[in-house]
Amino acid sequence: MNWDDTTDDAIAPERLVGAFADGEEQAVEAALRPKDLGEFIGQEKVREQLDLVLRAARARGATADHVLLSGAPGLGKTTLSMIIAAEMGAPIRITSGPAIQHAGDLAAILSSLQEGEVLFLDEIHRMSRPAEEMLYMAMEDFRVDVVVGKGPGATAIPLELPPFTLVGATTRAGLLPPPLRDRFGFTAHMEFYTPEELERVVHRSALLLDVEIDAAGAAEIAGRSRGTPRIANRLLRRVRDYAQVKADGVITREVASAALRVYEVDSRGLDRLDRGVLEALLKLFGGGPVGLSTLAVAVGEERETVEEVAEPFLVREGLLARTPRGRVATPAAWAHLQLTPPHAAAPGAAGAGQVGQGDLFGA
Repeated sequence: MNWDDTTDDAIAPERLVGAFADGEEQAVEAALRPKDLGEFIGQEKVREQLDLVLRAARARGATADHVLLSGAPGLGKTTLSMIIAAEMGAPIRITSGPAIQHAGDLAAILSSLQEGEVLFLDEIHRMSRPAEEMLYMAMEDFRVDVVVGKGPGATAIPLELPPFTLVGATTRAGLLPPPLRDRFGFTAHMEFYTPEELERVVHRSALLLDVEIDAAGAAEIAGRSRGTPRIANRLLRRVRDYAQVKADGVITREVASAALRVYEVDSRGLDRLDRGVLEALLKLFGGGPVGLSTLAVAVGEERETVEEVAEPFLVREGLLARTPRGRVATPAAWAHLQLTPPHAAAPGAAGAGQVGQGDLFGA
């Protein structure tokens, strides 16, 4: 899967369970973001380690070390960057790797930073190579060389920078070159949330949104949120709308279940696309193995949509496996869709999803 070229929002922007957020949703999320580490739910190890880093920097009266946050979208990387700035009492500048295509773009940003300011660079692995090389010196020596002119007459002018803290975020840490990774003083990987942690997230967001919800309703939403706070908050807002229109405004388990049934999000967080892939794999191909292109045609979607949008979650949930021969459904997939798997083929007989000679001639 190549996040440099596309995202699941670019392919299927209407997905209620998509982990990316567009500009409008980001504005809504801002009201729900925790303001300090004490409010931040989940990621216990990361919070504990980061708290030590920030408290030690404050005690020394120095800027905090550069921080690299990696993990799937929607787990709180942007929120943590804002918390770092708040804990250090510093302003924050937010930009992204795709927005920095030339070294001059980065030089303009770095030269305007204030002392102690936090620079949040989202999707840092998508930054251009010239800008990346300029960032090495800026992070280590707090200076950059600005090249003036072209050809033999070009001159490099050193520009001193005030001490700052770079917070980089990436969904693909493996794409970062080692020289860049090594310049971060603190690195952390964000894990998916447990249902219990997401219940706490839902309760906190419901309080901020002035929505009445009981424990069972919060658990129902949390269980369908794919381990991601962003999805939990999005589902909460949709269930809130349903509760206001179809119920008495109170979110219970029954109300949450009915609302998410309307939005086609099932008990494990699968939506229409996910179930379509599984149903085609099970009903049309007997559980596989089947090639990706064939499966995509059966679902009526592009190959990239199946591979990059649906498959990652299905694999993580243990519902689908990628093999050298093609995609294969697991026993959990048969159980989830309440279908009976075909009997195991005898040695030498046709495999599941295949047609043998005996089947062709009715023998």
